[in-house]
Amino acid sequence: MSNSGKVNIAVIGVGNMGSVHVKDIATRLPNTNLAAVCDTDRERADRYAAEYHVPAFYDYRELLQQAGLDAVLVATPHYDHTPISIEALEKGIHVLVEKPLAVHVNDGRKMTAAYEQARAKYPNIQFGIMFMSRLHTHWAKIKKFLDSGQLGRLARATWIVTDWYRTQAYYDGSGWRATWRGEGGGVLLNQCPHNLDLYQWFFGMPQRVSGFAHIGKYHDIEVEDEVTAYFEHENGMVGHFIASTAESPGTNRLEIVGEMGKLTLENGKVRLAHNEHSMLENIRASKAAFDAVPYQSEELPCEPLMDWLHWKVTQAFADAILTGAPLLAHASEGLNSLTLGNAIMLSSFQGRPLTLPIDGQVYEMKLQELIKTSRYQKVVHEAKVDFGKSFK
Repeated sequence: MSNSGKVNIAVIGVGNMGSVHVKDIATRLPNTNLAAVCDTDRERADRYAAEYHVPAFYDYRELLQQAGLDAVLVATPHYDHTPISIEALEKGIHVLVEKPLAVHVNDGRKMTAAYEQARAKYPNIQFGIMFMSRLHTHWAKIKKFLDSGQLGRLARATWIVTDWYRTQAYYDGSGWRATWRGEGGGVLLNQCPHNLDLYQWFFGMPQRVSGFAHIGKYHDIEVEDEVTAYFEHENGMVGHFIASTAESPGTNRLEIVGEMGKLTLENGKVRLAHNEHSMLENIRASKAAFDAVPYQSEELPCEPLMDWLHWKVTQAFADAILTGAPLLAHASEGLNSLTLGNAIMLSSFQGRPLTLPIDGQVYEMKLQELIKTSRYQKVVHEAKVDFGKSFK
């Protein structure tokens, strides 16, 4: 720790998202100190190092050798999350990793295994993941309501999340994006890990997954830009998940139906239709053919969302290091959303439903096959990026 009692954190990867973390750590958080920046793009690393008066590194291995480094925040392209996190944990360095945890579940499992091994030597080591959506007022409100059991037995959850609109310029603006070799996936791996995390946070993991993915349907890319999935849960609940980066205007609407009513989220507003009695009991007991259950409607108040709260996850991560306070999301929880995304894609590739857990080796081999047989020619053009527009 620094003499001021702050956590010395270096940011590895200072692109679109990493640069946000650099600013937060250096200027916003009271319990952190920006120790260094690291990026393979030397010009970019030097620029942020000069702006914040910290050392620049171009190889994470050299960074991890530095004395006095307490933690790293990993915001690199996805494949690099695994080796960087593992090497840092082996050295006793705390890790906060951006989403997704990894590209595929095999790598995710290697990361969590490395953490467990590190704990034996460094009992207080922390390994967190950037799932800040759990802090957003409307999602937190839904989680609390579901945990209360007021909806009774759940029947259906349908999430249409097509407001992740991206132009071709977005994909062309980086050499690694939207390729099997560079990114390892599309909308499920890049835009939707937060949504998939929230899904499993609300409802738990399904037993069976049926996935339908369209590869480069609307963009000149070799990964998925439109996906529909069907989830079957052990308790009988079914789920639908529809995602796209091609719809404008897009939709972000979640419907949750339980025996005691329906909860909906759209445009930041949470609405409840509360049944007077159970719809399932009504099915059995009513003597009338069309006797719907009476209900009352109300809006559940939520504070407006002012920003996406990445900084709060980093602040909690530093508190966990300093005081042992709980993480907002442990990195091991990232395996669930990663499993869902991998399962949707593997189901689509194989043309059949899959029972969880999936065979990680089969999916990793499929990715290697896609990389080996790829004939996609990536053309990179500089794009105008206002990353704040992504956080709606």
